[in-house]
Amino acid sequence: MDLAYLRAHPEHLPTFLTHQRIRETPVGGGSVSAASRLTLDDGTSIFAKTWPSGSTAPEGFFAAEAAGLRWLRSAEAIGVPEVLVAVPSMIAMEWIEPGSPSRAAAERFGRELAALHRSGADSFGAPCTGFIGPLPLDNTLTTGSWGPWFAERRLRPYLKISADSGALTATDVGVLDGILENLLSYAVSEPPSRTHGDLWPGNVLWAADDRAWLVDPAAQGGHRETDLAELALFGGIPHLDAVLGAYQEVYPLADGWRKRVPLHQLHLLLVHTAAFGGAYRAAVMTAARAAFAA
Repeated sequence: MDLAYLRAHPEHLPTFLTHQRIRETPVGGGSVSAASRLTLDDGTSIFAKTWPSGSTAPEGFFAAEAAGLRWLRSAEAIGVPEVLVAVPSMIAMEWIEPGSPSRAAAERFGRELAALHRSGADSFGAPCTGFIGPLPLDNTLTTGSWGPWFAERRLRPYLKISADSGALTATDVGVLDGILENLLSYAVSEPPSRTHGDLWPGNVLWAADDRAWLVDPAAQGGHRETDLAELALFGGIPHLDAVLGAYQEVYPLADGWRKRVPLHQLHLLLVHTAAFGGAYRAAVMTAARAAFAA
């Protein structure tokens, strides 16, 4: 199987792998799925993710990722790998050779991310079923204001899972319910942006071409400040100041955006308590208290 054959017959890739007709090397990059580098007969490398053996991927899991990557890539604004295969059991895309983060790449990333966001979306949400990490993502299309959508579609579902599992206490839930109530009347003057939707630093691939590429999206129409706030999570992306400075030159943010960072971070932090448990409780409540104080 070479790249031309794969493009013509993407549905054959799982069979070739099953019969060990393609060289497969495990690599990092799949926190939910198993990731590997596949080497085709013509020497082309591709990146593939499969659901771990012994279980079946949720229906539409890889299709949702493929649709998100294609939607982001269609903006022609930022580096997004080309999807080559998307079948129920796996996704495969072009191989991006890893590199090291540089300040120049960070500045380029900031400008390109601004261009992506500015390309826009018709509404909040997305037209297909969504996932974020291993969890479903309610992508119901919404044309109303951002605050109620963020409260009901991006915070409340993961707050409920976190509370039901014991990852958050009843007192914690009371604090967060107060934030949700405030959001129900929270308006935003900006239209929806075309966003990555899960833009923590691990989903930015620093490449050998001195460019930062977007991977593993939960792509959606959303608030652009959410993408930017998530870049600061879990230690923060390298050269974050350069990313933000370049972004602001292209697409300036509204006054007070820094104070809103913890509010936007609550989505991904609640996803973590919902998916991985109480180890992330302190981070959720730190962000919640900061959001209340803003």
